[in-house]
Amino acid sequence: MKPIVPILLLVLLHAGSLHAQRESFGEPLGDETPNILLLFADDLGYETLGCYGGKDFQTPHLDRLAGDGMRFTRAYTSPVCTPSRMSLYTGTYAARHGYYNVLPVHLGTKKAVDFRLRFTTFPQLLRAAGYATSVTGKWQLAALEFHPQHCRDAGFDSWCVWQIWREGAKTTRYWNPCLNHDGRIRDDIGERFGPDVLADYVIDQMKSAVAAGRPFYIHHNMMLPHVPIVDTPAERSSGRAASLGGMIHYMDALCGRLIAAVDELGVGDRTYIIFMGDNGTDSRATRHTRAGAVSGGKRDLNDAGTHIPLIVRRPGTVAAGTVCQDLIDMADWFPTFCDLAGVTVPADVELDGVSFASRLSGGEASPRQWVTAGIRNERSVFDGQWRVRTGTDRIIDARKLPQETVLEPVPAEAESPVKQLRSVLAEQQRLGR
Repeated sequence: MKPIVPILLLVLLHAGSLHAQRESFGEPLGDETPNILLLFADDLGYETLGCYGGKDFQTPHLDRLAGDGMRFTRAYTSPVCTPSRMSLYTGTYAARHGYYNVLPVHLGTKKAVDFRLRFTTFPQLLRAAGYATSVTGKWQLAALEFHPQHCRDAGFDSWCVWQIWREGAKTTRYWNPCLNHDGRIRDDIGERFGPDVLADYVIDQMKSAVAAGRPFYIHHNMMLPHVPIVDTPAERSSGRAASLGGMIHYMDALCGRLIAAVDELGVGDRTYIIFMGDNGTDSRATRHTRAGAVSGGKRDLNDAGTHIPLIVRRPGTVAAGTVCQDLIDMADWFPTFCDLAGVTVPADVELDGVSFASRLSGGEASPRQWVTAGIRNERSVFDGQWRVRTGTDRIIDARKLPQETVLEPVPAEAESPVKQLRSVLAEQQRLGR
């Protein structure tokens, strides 16, 4: 076992360093510093978007975003929200951060992710460098009822998030939502639709930052299209029945509104707009794409559960209409965001992610050779062709996605890559100790 006191000492010193950086921040950063707007959908696999060949849902605004920017075809993460989001915030694999399951904030747990001493986040680093940082939507890493400053601890100056647990009961996210805005429960939104309120907040945050001459990082944890399936304002006005398709279409429309707001503020060429999902689609119904049928989804440690859409736009920097086939792991965003912002990652911050910032401006491909995923203390590693999992000798042949074939024994052509992947899994096991 590693000695605990020296590790805690390093963490405390690093936390003090970040505090000192925040206190010493003076003049706003220059116009050359980019803004970053992350549109992070809740339970949305790649196959739901038309630009990925999806046939079942209407996503015209996101399809247009892909046409205006770079679309990644092989972005991966864990198949449920907590491990996925922890890898995003901390730049580490599930095997290292240890959150394999959903933190039960919806049940009123008092447990919380320790962003003060145990984990460093990239929003903390961006805030320390002078970014105006804010977060929205689902915050399932602590119950604000018991940890009211948790968003601030994670690196955000402002927040408007769904307070999932309040006064001994779970609240609602959509109609008549319970939204915590900088520590106060909103009492002015009545019967409004929660995602609409959040979109208003994002636009207000962008306007405030632009007026102040500060770069912004806005982490928009979109609540759509997570269950329950509800009627959006579009369904209520048209009389159509609630459906997953209706929720995805409304999410797409809100993305269109936010993209338009960036351009209307005159900062389109200085803003990275990023759209991605947090894990696979929560649906047992088969989805259809031009490449074939997609079965399974959220909670499944396979392609349907871990393969997410990822689109990046910044006119003049990211070439329009480009398609990138690099493997991208959710942990890669930490170093990538820091590179895009020109922020140095402290030497004592241990990362598993690798930056692909250069790729966005036409540079070299990401060096990543495999991606990881974790759920229920199980792990998988995928190199773009073969997938191996803990606890089984079987391998998955994923050379003809979305079709996946379970193979046993290992075919000759897969022996060398599978041996390497199993070595990676063994190293993942050591990370978790």
